[in-house]
Amino acid sequence: MRIAKLFALLFASLLPMAGLAESPPRSFAYVLQADALAKTKSEAVKLLSGCQRDWIVLDADFSGDTPWELADIRAIRGGQADRKVIAYTSIGEAEDYRKYWRNEWINNGKLSTSAPAWLGQENPDWKGNFRVKYWHAEWQKIILTSIDDALSRGFDGVYLDIVDGFETFEKEGADFIDDRINPETKQSYRRDMVDWVKTIAARARAKNPTALVIPQNGSQLSAHSDLLEVISAIGIEDLFTNGNKLQPKAHTNEVLSHLKKLATANKPVLLIEYPKSAERQTMAKKLAVANGFVWLLTDRALKTLGESGN
Repeated sequence: MRIAKLFALLFASLLPMAGLAESPPRSFAYVLQADALAKTKSEAVKLLSGCQRDWIVLDADFSGDTPWELADIRAIRGGQADRKVIAYTSIGEAEDYRKYWRNEWINNGKLSTSAPAWLGQENPDWKGNFRVKYWHAEWQKIILTSIDDALSRGFDGVYLDIVDGFETFEKEGADFIDDRINPETKQSYRRDMVDWVKTIAARARAKNPTALVIPQNGSQLSAHSDLLEVISAIGIEDLFTNGNKLQPKAHTNEVLSHLKKLATANKPVLLIEYPKSAERQTMAKKLAVANGFVWLLTDRALKTLGESGN
């Protein structure tokens, strides 16, 4: 209890109560493995429909070979007034379990000669996920096609992961070079990511003018006013905790300073924390409320509904 109060005093002054957009959520769910949430798609639809969450972020497919269909999304949305169902898409890494993936791109754990120009090395922290040159036209075509498909199946918008992928290209040894220039585009890697998110927003809203566009992490990009103009909210992971550990104050302070721009721009902050201990869960909830965030406590594998509120 004393820890939570201390953190609230330290951080609440950095970020005023988040301004609320039109029909902001009071709760949300974030489930990327719905086939672990329920045994069948019909059972998952029933469970998600009745889950009493305002916004629901789902992988665009129920499972690798079973897509959500228009009737499924309508049924999930229909379980609660003004609910939004949002499609998860990784825009900064390629995943070897997606339909666009080709096994011949990798040979004995290394990129083969048939790998596309935009594909990079595997992420050492996430097996099966590969870095990409997210500014590359061929990669962008793949993702834009997937966004078209998700919106055609009734999703209300897109939730964009690995927006912080620019950090990979800013890294130099153990350090990071802020606003490092991309020699291929002659502008910063951050600017490339802002332009990429804006391209996605334009494409999504050409299909659905009210489509939500929500980047996850990469809060540094809030320095770009044109990004703030096109996004609907932001998702932030591990702001106060890293599992059952406290995040370093420097990390939390820095991210909060970026998020202050979101409050000024009237954009909700969706906070996802993964602690398992009751003490850390209570602390994370208190800090989220103190800073005006919509919070979710859940499992890192994103197999469950977790607990959410505001």
